Amino acid sequence: LVTERMDRILAIDEENLVATVEPGVVTEQFQKAVEKLGLFYPPDPASLKFSTLGGNVAECAGGPRCVKYGVTKDFIIGLEVVTPTGDIITTGGPTMKGVVGYDLTKLMCGSEGTLGIITRIVIKLLPLPEAKKTMLVLFDSIDGAAQAVSAIIRGKIIPTTLEFMDGRTLDCVRQATGLEVPGSARAVLIIEVDGDRELLDKQVQRISQIIEPLGVVEVRTATTPGESEELWQIRRSVSASLRKVNPDKYNEDICVPRSKVPEMIRRIDAISDRYKIPIVNFGHAGDGNIHVNIMVNKKIAGDTLKAEGAIRDVFKAALELGGTMSGEHGVGIAKAPYIPLEITPQTADYMKAIKRALDPNHILNPGKIFLDDDDPDLEPMDPSLR
Repeated sequence: LVTERMDRILAIDEENLVATVEPGVVTEQFQKAVEKLGLFYPPDPASLKFSTLGGNVAECAGGPRCVKYGVTKDFIIGLEVVTPTGDIITTGGPTMKGVVGYDLTKLMCGSEGTLGIITRIVIKLLPLPEAKKTMLVLFDSIDGAAQAVSAIIRGKIIPTTLEFMDGRTLDCVRQATGLEVPGSARAVLIIEVDGDRELLDKQVQRISQIIEPLGVVEVRTATTPGESEELWQIRRSVSASLRKVNPDKYNEDICVPRSKVPEMIRRIDAISDRYKIPIVNFGHAGDGNIHVNIMVNKKIAGDTLKAEGAIRDVFKAALELGGTMSGEHGVGIAKAPYIPLEITPQTADYMKAIKRALDPNHILNPGKIFLDDDDPDLEPMDPSLR
């Protein structure tokens, strides 16, 4: 089921800072449309050039700016939905408050198309920030960069973005793109702040003071929008570069409390050593979301099994640190067998009851999120994962 032809921006209400769109509107096109009016839609998934707002809602997409502004669900205030039984319902609306009945809008966000078909979206907007500054910070160790993340947050500064890339990630970008990627760094942070122009220099100075003792090799601060774009080009090239270097890679997206990012990185390194398989890390470290890429080689006998073991251990480590198996990529099919690691049977049953009540014929995205033991078309869950 594809809704990409439903691609109209129906209204942009500048007085109330609200927009109404159809689900097929491409994320970047919507952002540009509201920015022309001095407005701002912060969620910026890496797929923004081709992802649709309906898909973003179904997945509850994130992105680099979520550290300061939040994820998709924080900006969706109303929906029109076609239910699995053929009814058309509306949830929420264009007001900033509304507590009549259950919050079905938030229920639909992140439901991965399993509870209804989104046909209209009401979006909260913000005023466009006056200015921004971008820093590329090189570190002599992965641990130093990871510690810098929690140190910045502890310093009561919430950047717009706080992106992490380890040395292996930089090597892949250099190999795949030919971009001028720093070669002297074991890890890199891209830090961006936005807001009132006169305050930005103070924030950049304060951030530099906080991170300086943590093994900073070099700080590059963009002075023009063009220079900022050059710095961001490295980060935006990561996913495609990793796929080009290793099409067989597994990409997971665990999320831990921000203060636990250094420990999580250390545990991932230990897992990499234990299974003797390269693991490449990057992601939205400012909100604790790390994209863990298991660089499997399926041509090598046993590598796939090692990768699966490494994935399970990464999930367990994230959960032990108070985190989650998925920060923004969702569950889908691939993570469904691991659900029992994070969600208790009682909680899972509660969620399944919602699915059965709204979709009694099991017609919307069957098999996603839960491998339902009651559905004969789905494979039974591996007992070892329970």
